[in-house]
Amino acid sequence: MNLYHCMISLKSDAKALAFASAAEHWLSGLVDRGLIADWRLYRRKFGLASSRHSDVLLLIDVQDMAQLETAFRTLSEGADDADQRHYDLLHDMIGDVDIGLYRPYPDADNRERVALI
Repeated sequence: MNLYHCMISLKSDAKALAFASAAEHWLSGLVDRGLIADWRLYRRKFGLASSRHSDVLLLIDVQDMAQLETAFRTLSEGADDADQRHYDLLHDMIGDVDIGLYRPYPDADNRERVALI
């Protein structure tokens, strides 16, 4: 399992509950279509976090890089009108986002020892 990690700052006029609703509709549809394994949305509690941490944390689980690649490829081909509306609503509320891709560590493949050159 790989973790696609998104630290999101919402625009000043965005409503957090509207963002959560749009995320629920869009990301649950991706799970239903098998494009991602699962997802979770978190909001900073009591404003407690360092300056490097955003207000919203979105975690997207993918089985492997192949599933992630399939998701990106499928989404780049376009979506039906309902999916596109939810995505646009979600995307329009994001002011800033930082992403990362994580894997379990240590892992069975010992990727740290593998080198291309």
